[in-house]
Amino acid sequence: MKKPGINKIMKISSLLLIIILMLGFQQSSNTLLNGKVVDKQSNLPIKAAKVFLLKDGKVEAQKVSDKEGKFVFQNLSSGSYSFKVEAKSYAVFISKPFEIVQGKIYQKIIKLSAVVNEIKDILSEEVEDYLELKEESTSKDKSYRSMKRIAAPLSESFGYSSEAIYSADMPYVEHNTESYDVINENKFKSVLDDPLSTFSIDVDRAAYANVRRFLNNNQMPHKDVVRIEELINYFDYQYPQPSDEHPFSVNMELAECPWNKDHQLALIGLQGKDVSVENIPNGNFVFLIDVSGSMGTPNKLPLLKQAYKVLVNNLRPNDRVAIVVYAGAAGLVLESTPGSQKDKILAALDMLQSGGSTAGGAGIKLAYKIAKENFIPNGNNRVILATDGDFNVGASSNAEMVRLIEEKRDEGVFLSICGFGMGNYKDSRMESISNAGNGNYFYIDNILEAKKAFGEELWGTLYTIAKDVKIQIEFNPAKVKGYRLIGYENRLLNKEDFNNDKIDAGEIGSGHVVTALYEIIPAGSEEKINDVDPLEYQDPKVVDSKNIMTLKLRYKKPDEDVSNLIVKRITENDIKTKEMSENFKFAASVAEFGMLLRESEFKGTATYSTVLALAKDAKGTDHFGYRTEFIKLVEIASLLK
Repeated sequence: MKKPGINKIMKISSLLLIIILMLGFQQSSNTLLNGKVVDKQSNLPIKAAKVFLLKDGKVEAQKVSDKEGKFVFQNLSSGSYSFKVEAKSYAVFISKPFEIVQGKIYQKIIKLSAVVNEIKDILSEEVEDYLELKEESTSKDKSYRSMKRIAAPLSESFGYSSEAIYSADMPYVEHNTESYDVINENKFKSVLDDPLSTFSIDVDRAAYANVRRFLNNNQMPHKDVVRIEELINYFDYQYPQPSDEHPFSVNMELAECPWNKDHQLALIGLQGKDVSVENIPNGNFVFLIDVSGSMGTPNKLPLLKQAYKVLVNNLRPNDRVAIVVYAGAAGLVLESTPGSQKDKILAALDMLQSGGSTAGGAGIKLAYKIAKENFIPNGNNRVILATDGDFNVGASSNAEMVRLIEEKRDEGVFLSICGFGMGNYKDSRMESISNAGNGNYFYIDNILEAKKAFGEELWGTLYTIAKDVKIQIEFNPAKVKGYRLIGYENRLLNKEDFNNDKIDAGEIGSGHVVTALYEIIPAGSEEKINDVDPLEYQDPKVVDSKNIMTLKLRYKKPDEDVSNLIVKRITENDIKTKEMSENFKFAASVAEFGMLLRESEFKGTATYSTVLALAKDAKGTDHFGYRTEFIKLVEIASLLK
């Protein structure tokens, strides 16, 4: 056998050397990312978790964890990466960005938070309800509606599969479980018996949007839907900006009452200081979102996501947002993320879907916990709760929820509540929670209302300039026989609460306007107010004064616990030959409309025609068209009535 020549041996050796060098180069340049997915509480491995590796916000590669929870990514190029991890019965995990340098080996442990899976029980209950309805329907009375109801997952990341449980010809029975607190209208009080009127201000506007929802659906709202102060305060009024050290101006007017010529009408208007955006502290916001099964209709979670997108797009780069969701349990969907990463925040919102029961108490506790963990000293710290109010797991009664919020309100975190939906809407619960905490409450019935709350009035909604704002009026019995506060029935305070700084009251946001109206019976009127026997042991003496009333107002700065006092007086000279301003006319027209909707015993000569005449006369420039819309709603109510 012929031996190979020396040249051939050298060629083979060179080739082998090149192969060895290439293999060594490939091994040294192979970047490995070894990871493991585990349960956050138990540290046990989670198998079959979907692990997405994102580069610059786009999916670079995808793996599925093995039975030991492990996964491997290799041959990665240098750059900034992040994880998105999904697993059945766990909240979605989105990591902070991390850097990869080519040629190195990395180890990552991902801990997922569990979410209780209750969808099967919910589906079973829904199917049983359907079968019962099927049996009860008769050949004479069948109400069918083309409808396909889907029990959607709590979140795509939670691993629930969608399952249709209703057929197209399913019998439809409408259930309306909306709840509203009973409002007993304020009555006239005798100044000799009750000279002091004390109440907390209210910037909530939910009632107006809710009334609009009813009227636009060609329904007259139930009278307890109508909180007149929230109808009045929905609108902006051209009060002057504050010119002193206080965060708001105080304005007062007095004129003849439009619906009772024998009475007078007094207006009190507060105008919050309009703080420029650059002077508003950085925000630490926690979006607390109800993703339970009741939120599945288009006017709930889908509208909610669109509304929050308006908010996100108006955030500043240094504002931060975390997202907490709750259904059968609560979970963190997005860790606190800067406003500069809007795409990441919007992506987290897009993934949310509805399903399961409603553990509102657990959600509130987790949201406040996240807010405290990311607390910004001297910053704008706030939880923004979005729900239909239909809590049914854990702390769920009005009293339980109020106590929970009262515990949290002294932690320096404010609260905003956004209501959505119809049919099972729990207005009474939402308003109670809002009143108990340092916050405000509004109802979003369409995307234009979201634009108003989270666009045009964003920082009024989200930045508080004064808290625990209380008003106390002392009427002079020499000038006033009786008075009635219009609205604010659930904001009344005891007279001794005014000087008690421990008593919670309302908040004013940047640029917010608060308006209150009193209907007044002048002294000398023969009108009877109440039928009370004269006192035997007291003989009140009337002080000679030209003052009609004295307004006292207390407020605290957002980071302080001691209140400041403002005192104003109205004299006879303030009303001589004075006509109603445009502000006054429009506020009076809204109050008159509210009394008609409530079928108030105090509506006097009010009619929809007089409301329209007064509102049209006071429409003004109406930049955003809200007063024009009001006029249309009055016309709808008139036709429905």
